[in-house]
Order: sequence, then C-alpha cells, then structure tokens
Amino acid sequence: MAQAGRTFVGLDIGTTKISCVVADMNGGELRVVGIGNAPSEGLRRGVVVDLEKTVHSIQRAVAEAERMAGIPVRGVHAGIAGDHIRSINSRGVIAVSRKDNEIGAADVERVVEAAKAVAIPMDREIIHVIPQEFIVDDQDGIKDPIGMSGVRLEAEVHIITGAVASAKNICRSIQRAGLRVYDLVLEPLASSHAVLGRDERDLGVVLLDAGGGTTDVAVFFEGSIRHTAIVPFGGSNVTNDIAIGLRTPIDKAEAIKIQHGCAVASLVGSGETIAVSGVGGRADREISRHVLASMIEPRMEEIFSLANKEVRKNHFAELLGGGVVLTGGTSLMPGLTELAERVFEMPVRLGVPQGLGGLAANIADPRFSTGVGLVLHAAHGESGEAAGRERRIQGERWGAFDLRRWFSELF
Repeated sequence: MAQAGRTFVGLDIGTTKISCVVADMNGGELRVVGIGNAPSEGLRRGVVVDLEKTVHSIQRAVAEAERMAGIPVRGVHAGIAGDHIRSINSRGVIAVSRKDNEIGAADVERVVEAAKAVAIPMDREIIHVIPQEFIVDDQDGIKDPIGMSGVRLEAEVHIITGAVASAKNICRSIQRAGLRVYDLVLEPLASSHAVLGRDERDLGVVLLDAGGGTTDVAVFFEGSIRHTAIVPFGGSNVTNDIAIGLRTPIDKAEAIKIQHGCAVASLVGSGETIAVSGVGGRADREISRHVLASMIEPRMEEIFSLANKEVRKNHFAELLGGGVVLTGGTSLMPGLTELAERVFEMPVRLGVPQGLGGLAANIADPRFSTGVGLVLHAAHGESGEAAGRERRIQGERWGAFDLRRWFSELF
C-alpha cells in the first residue's frame, strides 16, 4: 500500500472527453480531492490524430482538477485503449532452481519471463503481462507459489499488446502538456478496479466499458482476467447515425441522444415527440421519440453483438455467473441494460465507481469509472519508489516484471 500523504492522479483520455481524477492517501484512506473534465479534441477511437488539440484538452482537464484539489499535478497514470489493442494467453515452464525445491520470487520472475517469450511484431509493444495462475508439478489453480515445494513450475499469463506509435503518441501528448507518465494502463483493466467486486471476478463476469469511440471488453473468471478486446464503435457512432437520419448538426444530435435517447424502441410511446434543429438555417421540425429509438437500437445491438462474439471466444463463456457489468458514459442511456440482457442472455447491472472517500459522491457516475480505476491501480499497485518510474518513449520494451504489483492485482 502507498505511503501516507501520497497523491495519485488518473488521466482518462477518451474519444469524447478527458477526465482527470486526483486523490490522496492519508491515514490509509484514499480520498478524491480534485476532478477535471474537458471535451476531447484530437482523438478518434482512442488514438491520437491531432497532437496539439489533444495536448490542449489534457491541459484543460488537469488545470480544472488542480484548481479543485489545490495542489499541482506533476505526473499521471494514464489509460490507453483503441482498436489496436490485442491480447493473448501464454504459458511458460521452468525447472525450480533451488536444491531444496523451494520456489522463490526469482523462480516466479523466470517463469513469467518464459511465458512472455512470444513472437510480437516490431510495430507492437507489451503493455501488460498479468499472471492468471501457476502450476506446480501438475497442481493447478495456485495464485502465489512462493514458498511451496516443487520441481516444475508453470505460469499462465495474459499478455496485452498495443501499437508502438499509438502508445508513444499518448505519452508525447501528456509530456507536451508538462506532465510525467508514470504508467499506461489498459482502460478496461483500470475500470475493473473501480466497478467489480472480488466475488464477481471469482464467479466470472464480463466488464463492458461503453465509451464514446470504443467499447472495451474484459472477461474475468476464477479471480483472473482471461480475455480483453476493444470493439471500435461507441456512443459517437450512435450520434452520427442520429445526425444523418434526422439531418441535424452533430452537436444537436449529441444533445438529442443525451436528453431523449432510448436503446429499446418498445420502451418508448409513439405519442412522444421531440424538436429537431434543421441544417443550414432550415426550420426546426418535430419527430416521434419512437423513431429516434428505432435509429439507436440497431446500432447498439450491433455493438453488443460484436462484444458478445469476443466473450464467446472463451470456453468458459457459459459459466460466467456474475453476468455483465455495464459502465462508461454511453451506459447511462435508458434501455441499454435491457438491450444488453437480451443480447448477452445474462443478467446485467450498471457499474458505478466505488472504493474512494472525499468527493466520492461527485464521481459516482459510470463516466468516471476509468479515471477512478486508474487512481486505484496506482494506489494499490505502486510503492513510493516504484511510482517514480516514468513511461519512456525512446523505444525500449515495456511491461517489465513487477511481482508486487501483479500479485496485488490478482488478490
């Protein structure tokens, strides 16, 4: 656990908004002391497409959080997503080195390194290597093998990779904003710290983070992460559909989606009407809210169907007793939970960030799940000296083994 008086900052760099959450640790309690939001400009589907606009948006969000917290922000734990993210499961095997066959930390480090030895293209880098379980002399299901006796040690790990250019551009944007990058964390992995309970992870659960540009999927089973994927569609695709279908500007379509949108057309009465602004000075007109819902429902059903395909890639998909936890800004749309239950054929609940004090009521909103999760990841997984490691952008391979942090994520 972090030292008293430490400050942790989570920076959620999304397609539609950038959120900065500042928390401090005093007396063993993690308290939110600052929150900042800014419209995200310069990103598309989680990837930087305009560096200067991204830098400006980051600066605005961080400045707002600094004013609320009353302390300067020098470094952040940042989220990374985008459809360039890929994940694989791998296994490593070693012989225990000590003569008395007692497994030590060095053996665990060696077996994880052996599991990491997979062919990765030159344009990709390892972001996370997360141990799922260890096997000692054919005895599986072991979470922490240190101190046990055995001749043969195996490790099953989950490896998450991303495009080098995308990761570097995220880092460069943050550094150009005058901040250090302590770590890059996969956004659905960060969100899981904020919205999932340990019982859900053990029983098996799907985390669905529905954002503006992407929908992030993470599958947990028996306490470990088993699969991650990024669906390259989100709430902004729904906004575009509305803008085209109703012939209205994008900003007006976004407002209509937020104020009147519903993901299931059958939940909306045909008598309800809404005003729609025209384009190019054309007169406003009224349409049925049922028509609006009929535009939204097929797009969200498509997104959920793509996410469900990712979930079904796992042989234990039918055993996920925890169902689906839906979070992210798009999850606030009425009817989305009912639609998700229909597509996934599992119980669905809305995930709200938990586990923090202070201004926690201000962030009890699915839109802040990633920001809060980044703070929790930083506080629970980093000691004072480890947090000082900066994410470099000179081309070194990332994802160095950190036994303490990974065990803290597992348990």
